[in-house]
Formats: sequence, structure tokens, C-alpha cells
Amino acid sequence: MRTNELMLYKHMGEGQILQDMTFLMENYSNDYYNIEDMKGLLFESVNEILEMSAEYGFEGNLWHTYLTYLLASHENAYSTACEIVGAVDGSINRVAEHDFEIFKELFDYDFTDLEKTFEVDCLSMLHDYRGAKNQGKVFNQRIRDRICDLSKGLSAAKDVAEFKNTITTFYKEFGVGKFGLHKAFRIEHTEEGAEIVPITKIAHVHLDDLIGYDLAKKKLIDNTEAFVNGKKANNCLLYGDAGTGKSSSIKAILNQYYDQGLRMIEVYKHQFQDLNDVIAQVKNRNYKFIIYMDDLSFEEFEIEYKYLKAVIEGGLEKKPDNILIYATSNRRHLIRETYKDKADRDEDMHTNDTVQEKLSLVARFGVTIYYGKPAKKEFQVIVRELAKKNGIDMPEEELFLAANKWELSHGGLSGRTAQQFIDYLAGTK
Repeated sequence: MRTNELMLYKHMGEGQILQDMTFLMENYSNDYYNIEDMKGLLFESVNEILEMSAEYGFEGNLWHTYLTYLLASHENAYSTACEIVGAVDGSINRVAEHDFEIFKELFDYDFTDLEKTFEVDCLSMLHDYRGAKNQGKVFNQRIRDRICDLSKGLSAAKDVAEFKNTITTFYKEFGVGKFGLHKAFRIEHTEEGAEIVPITKIAHVHLDDLIGYDLAKKKLIDNTEAFVNGKKANNCLLYGDAGTGKSSSIKAILNQYYDQGLRMIEVYKHQFQDLNDVIAQVKNRNYKFIIYMDDLSFEEFEIEYKYLKAVIEGGLEKKPDNILIYATSNRRHLIRETYKDKADRDEDMHTNDTVQEKLSLVARFGVTIYYGKPAKKEFQVIVRELAKKNGIDMPEEELFLAANKWELSHGGLSGRTAQQFIDYLAGTK
């Protein structure tokens, strides 16, 4: 096999299995090597493929799904150029065709002689594998199914041109690497810098699930749609009372526009030092990134907001067009102010400068959206609709009476309280 001739698809994660398997393909009949050692390497490789498939939830022909995973996850000059935008022009296509020719040989390889030589059938067991569980730990079922479907498409390709077209279409529709296969991410600080790590379990919240706040949701949708369509858009601050659906709205936005290339990176206050590194890693990708800051606020002694100000609109470098910041907060102005601050300002020679310093952060969010506590009737509407969605059949008068009692001792009138009440009813059915 010619895997050493690969030009684009080199230095792949999980690539050791491929190296070991190609070594076996090339040398299984070579008397120079001890056959028992070769069989041991084969079983070790099969074990690694099985363990990887269990972790990722792969089914079908596991050799093919393994190769497909390598192609779907490897970020290189060709795959990153094709993500979201599709086929590209230029000499890179000839290089890609060369690599895809090698991968097609790997897909089409017949292991019959190898198994006869070693007197084993372990590879035949991988032809139509069915996992014990519905999905693995790394990917959700949706992504797992995409890779398995891609594997079938690549296996059925009649020639290299069709093989290339199939994988390129996948890059356009779903992307490549961790940003293509996942929708949400968090930051881990390492010695080498900030590492962007996928979040594998995401709440499947949709905008239709959020009852009320139609004007607020429309404002958020309009800004996000402009962003994903490549138009001018603003950083967004969602502020207001606790439990009113600010965080849920942003999660719903991600779920709604994920298929259009929207991705989200969650950043906490103590990670602001890594923001420049994070932006540098994503600014040249073909995705739209929202940097998400939940429950953002600062005490008067915290100075991290100054770093955030600089990241949002400061510095000499042009702000990337594919990055916005969405934040939620219970505070309109983000930075805590006290009566002591007013006393201090009496002694300040430049009072207005001091005030503007603290207000300047929120001013850098071009769109501010207010989420207030619902009135009693609005709260009852939320309860009624949530009850319908959860299959709770109670007389409306009885439902509202129970909801009113619940909210008195569980956080007051809010969407969160309504959801907790419905969860309680559903759990006692």
C-alpha cells in the first residue's frame, strides 16, 4: 500500500492503526517476519478498531468507518478549503485526487488472502458490525450516523472522481475536523496555550420551546441570521431577571443555525486571558463562531472586564468577520455599582470619566435584549403550554392553582420556575 505517499492526509490522529494495517497488507506473506508476531499485530489493530468504534458508536464495516473517520476529521489545505463552501479550484485538486486514489485502494482492499495466511477470520467479523449500544461517548447519534452514511457512500464509489466528489460534498455540508463534527466547545488552558475542546452532550433546546418573549427572540434571530448570512451583525447582551430564558435562547440559536455553519465556544470569566489565542485559532475557518459568556458580571474589584473590552473592539488587529460575542447577565451594566461608588465620585475630579469607564463595556454590545419576569397571566400561559408539550392532562383551573402555589416557594414568576413545576408534575404522574 502507498500510505507513505500521502501528501495532504498525513500525521492523522488515530493514524497508528492505519500504519500497522498497511504494514500487514504489504508483508503478511513475507517469510522474513515471524508469523506469530504478525498475527499479534493484527489482533492488536483489530482490538484498537473495535475499541474506537465502541467509543465513537460506529457500525457497519468497521474498517471502512475507521478510514472514513480519518478523512472526516483531518484538517488540511484541501478539507478546510472545502468546508461550508464546497469544491475549490486550483492545483490542490490534483494533490487531493492523488491521496483519494490511495484511500480508495484501502477501501477496496480484499483481506481474504491475509486471513487465509494467518488462519484467522477477525477482519471478516468487522464487515457488518452492530454495536451493543445505540451510540458512543464521543459523538451524538446524529453525527455518528453521518459518518456511517459517508462510509457507505465512499465504499460504493465507482472511481476516484466519485470518491472525491462524495467526501467533498460531505465537507461542504458538514465541515471537517472537530469544528465540522461538533457544534459547541469549551476552553482548556494548557502549557501550550488555549485548547478548544468539543462539548459532546448539548441540550436540544429549540426556539419554539421558549414560550413568550417573541420580540426578544426576534431581535436575537435577526442579528444571528445576518451573521450566518455574512452580513453585518452586532455583539449581543441578553440581560434581565433570573430564569427568564436568556441562556436557553442562545442554546436554541445554536441548534437552529448549526446546519448553516454556526458554532459556539463557551468562555468563562477566568479564561479571558485565552481569548486572543482562541480567536487566532478560529478566525480563518469557514464557520461562524459565537463566543458565549453566560451569567457575565463583574464586582468593582475585578478588572477582567478591561481585557474583554480590548478583545471586543480594541487593538490594532481587525476584528474577524466570523466571530461575535453573545453574553447573558442579570445586570444591565455588567459591573457592580454601590452607594460607596457615588461617595467616591464626589471626590473624583473627573466624575464623568469614571462613570464612562464602567459603562463602556456594555456599550460595546451593539444589541441589548431585555428578558423580564412574566406577569401572572403570562406565567400561566407558559405553564399551560409546557403542560401540553409534556402530556400533562389537568383541568386548567387546578393546574394554575398548583402552579401559583409552586412559584410562591420556588423562585417566583419565571420560565424556569414554570419548567421546574412541570418537571415535578411529570415526575409524579
